[in-house]
Amino acid sequence: MSSGLELKSVSKVFAHPSGPVRAVDDVSFHIRANEFFTLLGPSGCGKTTLLRMIAGLELPTAGHMILDGQDIATLPPHKRPVNTVFQSYALFPHLTVHENIAFGMKMQKKTAAEIGVAVTDALKLVRMEAMASRKPQELSGGQQQRVALARALVNHPKILLLDESLSALDYKLRKEMQLELKRLQRDTGITFVFVTHDQDEALSMSDRIAVMERGKVAQIGTPQEIYDSPETRYVASFIGICNFVSAKSLGVASGGEIGFRPEDAAFTRGKGMLSGIVRDVTYRGAVTHYNVKLDSGEDIILSEDDPQDVKAGDPVGIDIAKERLIRCRA
Repeated sequence: MSSGLELKSVSKVFAHPSGPVRAVDDVSFHIRANEFFTLLGPSGCGKTTLLRMIAGLELPTAGHMILDGQDIATLPPHKRPVNTVFQSYALFPHLTVHENIAFGMKMQKKTAAEIGVAVTDALKLVRMEAMASRKPQELSGGQQQRVALARALVNHPKILLLDESLSALDYKLRKEMQLELKRLQRDTGITFVFVTHDQDEALSMSDRIAVMERGKVAQIGTPQEIYDSPETRYVASFIGICNFVSAKSLGVASGGEIGFRPEDAAFTRGKGMLSGIVRDVTYRGAVTHYNVKLDSGEDIILSEDDPQDVKAGDPVGIDIAKERLIRCRA
């Protein structure tokens, strides 16, 4: 019997005047115990519906969800060893930080001593000990996020679900909280299931990623596997930037398309594997992007750490690291 959460042929169909909508379509995979697992995809791909089914907020139309040997698919939310942190945080404005974190334990009729110890430990975990007596409106967005996390972690759930929980934060704070979430997951050993449409979040935080497309899982793998070895054109395009050119443009006899990442191509003096004209140069701080119109008519992007001595209108040759070429199905 495997530990963790196993989804077996899980589907969710919603009724709609124009016909049934299959939001999640026969999804099967295993989330390992104690891992940071991310559901990644665009709006409407089914990732949030899947998360809500794990939480018990939606019942699956079909399928099973086995958590440590028990099928939880039809259990009500309060009977599942699962807690959720939502995008809105949903803190009680009239309660202090301490009272917000303690609320769930009070509903479970825990003793004052048990609650005091657990809340103190949770505050230490999220580094909010000094804020225990404050109200949510006295906190920053990042601090409110920490309180929501502490409230979800205080009961030591087997799985913590996070639904786009960083999207309301500004860029710098979001980056800081990505590190904090990974630290919390490592320190607690709790399985984290994170939903996001942000590929950078997924790549930087996850042990494994499930890329979703139209209610199905397109690919599951480590961040490096997803980025370096995408199995479909959709996954390659959704994760980072991927250039696609015809195999014929590269002199490959197999036909079809071949992909490569912008950082795996470089300008070359003289004739290269490809040639074209620079259309735009975009400085992005750590890297510079070069948009090139190939002689074949295709557009590609090159990424260089050090700005190159080329400008819009310059003819260029381009070489690509052959071992980094991506061949994936449509």
